[in-house]
Amino acid sequence: MRMFVIASLTVLACAQATTSALAGAGTAGRVGGEALAAHRAVYDLRLKDASERSGISGMVGRMVYEFGGSACEGYTVSFRFVTEITTGDDTRVTDQQTTTFEDIRNHTFRFVTRSFVNETLDHEIRGAAEADGDGLEIKLEQPDKLALDIPTARFPTEHMMEMIDKARDGERFYESRIYDGSDEGDRAMITTAVMGERQTVESNDPEAERAGDLADDAFWPVSMSYFEESTEGDGLPVYSIAFKLYENGVTRDLTMDYGDFVLEGQLAQLDMYESEPCGQP
Repeated sequence: MRMFVIASLTVLACAQATTSALAGAGTAGRVGGEALAAHRAVYDLRLKDASERSGISGMVGRMVYEFGGSACEGYTVSFRFVTEITTGDDTRVTDQQTTTFEDIRNHTFRFVTRSFVNETLDHEIRGAAEADGDGLEIKLEQPDKLALDIPTARFPTEHMMEMIDKARDGERFYESRIYDGSDEGDRAMITTAVMGERQTVESNDPEAERAGDLADDAFWPVSMSYFEESTEGDGLPVYSIAFKLYENGVTRDLTMDYGDFVLEGQLAQLDMYESEPCGQP
């Protein structure tokens, strides 16, 4: 399930999140005086490293992330993460499909995630969250009905907007709590982001050519880590991700570290969409 978290925050965000200027697209989400861009990004994934403990001998895959909407209508994300994992003599295909809707004006968030293994549904989670005073009110519909309250946290698109604003203002460190409905949808995570100085594209960067109108735009190198809120354990992040972040929320050159294995994601295709203008939320 955590493979979804890392993509939304980066590309939305993150994605995630990621995920989250007008590089040939209309305004989708406002970021200070600029805007997140409605877009569809496709990333080719490959295994960079794996520990012996993981049992993984090979992994390839593809991630598709589509972001749209507006501050007036709310923001939508459609996300798919497919991998073929080889462990010894066994190969399996995992397919995670997620859709979310985030209304920043009314501070609500809805999500559905379905996870398949070898084309068989393995897990489905569906729920919603709403900011309520100093906390979040969460209502889960699947796999079981559950209502609970947790401390306040940012939703993914709002988190991305704040991170871009801070990077533009010259801030280099951003810590927050984020809720995106991942895992069992019953908790938020602590995130820390380190944003480097804005950089220009190097001449030997072949991935930049696939960024279309963004090919020559400057970006921030970002490194994010995600921690459980519990004080127990060794204090190490559950996972971390590094990526290049454009001012309009598009990300590329992903490195996703899950501890026992590391995936790389290279931008394969980027489509920018037009959307209706909308005023400030």
